[in-house]
Amino acid sequence: MGKIRSLKDVLTQRRKNWSTALNRQDTQRNQGIQVISRAAGILRLLGQDTGGLSLGQIAGRVKLPRSTVQRIVAALAVEGFISTEKGSGGIRLGPEIQSLAQAAASDMRDRLRPIMRRIADETGETVDLAILDGARMLFIDQIVGSHRLRTVSSIGESFPLTTTANGKAALAWMDASKATSLILAELEGDPAKPLAAIMSEIEDIRQGALARDENEHTEGVCAIGFALKDAGGDIYAISTPVPSTRYPRVKDRLTETMLRNLSDLSF
Repeated sequence: MGKIRSLKDVLTQRRKNWSTALNRQDTQRNQGIQVISRAAGILRLLGQDTGGLSLGQIAGRVKLPRSTVQRIVAALAVEGFISTEKGSGGIRLGPEIQSLAQAAASDMRDRLRPIMRRIADETGETVDLAILDGARMLFIDQIVGSHRLRTVSSIGESFPLTTTANGKAALAWMDASKATSLILAELEGDPAKPLAAIMSEIEDIRQGALARDENEHTEGVCAIGFALKDAGGDIYAISTPVPSTRYPRVKDRLTETMLRNLSDLSF
């Protein structure tokens, strides 16, 4: 007959088995977290470089073996989070990411609508909501003012950064190097305003000033605005455009209203 183990031996073996199982679970959990982190890094990189990248370029920038990147990219492609253009090898963000981004933008519209409505009710002016889309500000929502003479832009229309209140406000949320790069790209070939003057404005906004467009983007239209960044890193801007003929009379009250409503935001 086999040797009968003592109760102590049985309990010791069970503890070892439990410990082994727990260690295996911890290892699997850590590996899963690492894969998610690496996938997020690749998606973040593709979001920054919208022109498309090759496997080799991605591997070099995220500092991972090409084979590892290839496996992650293949898994992301199956889920629709990235897409590859046939023949060019260009890997870009896919339709599912765009759907998630639209859902997030829709959520922000819902969250910011009450404050937009309050500004419109208090001032009678049009209130616009825009999101930073690459190197432009994209209008995604609007509350039309009650004045007979008012300024209205179309939803879906995009605007530059350096000559608009919402664009300047968005630039102030970026680090200095990125903001400077976007400003220089926009000024290339059309240096209507010195870089130093724009950077000075952006710094004032970083220090708490509201962003202003006084007949810069469109003659006859002025605007005041501010920006905010959500948990996902997207930059949104609320701005109030005003006809230039009315602006001198209302700018102080409008500034006070915008600052008060900005202080009520919590993100």
